[in-house]
Amino acid sequence: MKAAVIEKQGGIENIVYRDWPDPEPGANDVIVRVKACGLNHLDIFVRRGMPGFPVPMPFISGGDIAGEICAVGDDVSDWAVGDRVTLNPDTHEGMIGEQLIGGLAEMVRVPVQNLVKLPDNLSFETGAAIPINYGTAHRMLFHRGRLSAGETMLVLGASGGVGIASVQYGKMVGAKVIAAAGSAEKCEKLAALGADFTINYAEEDFSAATWKISEKKGVDVVVNFTGGDTWAPCLRTAKPGGRVLTCGATAGHSPETDLRYIWVRELDVLGSNSYSQNDVAKSVAYAAEGKLDPVISDVLPLEKTGEAETMMEDRAFFGKIIIRP
Repeated sequence: MKAAVIEKQGGIENIVYRDWPDPEPGANDVIVRVKACGLNHLDIFVRRGMPGFPVPMPFISGGDIAGEICAVGDDVSDWAVGDRVTLNPDTHEGMIGEQLIGGLAEMVRVPVQNLVKLPDNLSFETGAAIPINYGTAHRMLFHRGRLSAGETMLVLGASGGVGIASVQYGKMVGAKVIAAAGSAEKCEKLAALGADFTINYAEEDFSAATWKISEKKGVDVVVNFTGGDTWAPCLRTAKPGGRVLTCGATAGHSPETDLRYIWVRELDVLGSNSYSQNDVAKSVAYAAEGKLDPVISDVLPLEKTGEAETMMEDRAFFGKIIIRP
């Protein structure tokens, strides 16, 4: 098969489109012929290298996968060749695309217990936009953050995959959503998705703007998976007793902070790691019911994976960048 292979960690010049051995299924595995694979910041971290997380090279990243089953293991009985699937990439053996060979290839091996049926009314591109972003948002907002109708939520980095998922989930349950992004164009698109208020943090201080929008009361929930310079100011936006949620640190994992806001306002700072099979399956079901509408930014062929990762690094996208083998 063909694959976008990371030959060694570093820049995009180390991604090579070349032949790779076809995967073979174990007894409880299937082989999925990849029809679409969504990019995530994790793919960039795997390619660049992450301190404390060694990845054997050469390697194939890509965890957001949708396709058709093309082979099944000897003990697989509930799935058949031709079934349309997406999947939960967080397996008992490790994360597909991080510890296990991923989906930026024509085929990928998947443990059968991680499969999720892709309904016929969802495209493969949509299927590849759901698992990591919407699964992560579902766990973070509802299992950890207890978001409910009538609450006000600030979403930082709202134009990316998890950000858009958070905006859509917030509106789905009846929350008031303030979406912050880095350009007027992205803010317009977020408003079109249903955000009640938008903040262009390239032109105004998001903390001050949120304080004004909330009539100096603060918000119930803050979603911050960017970290970096946004961390300390985001604490100022939360109301007394508010919840600050984080599931990543795309702009830096060692930010300055101000502990006074945490103790004076009795804030709950809650981490959320990954997602479950149920989070992914529910997200797929909501999309099939029309309650969620994953946004596809761009669709590129497998041989242009490096170009697609550059778009992500440059933040030149809105929604999900999809790779199509």
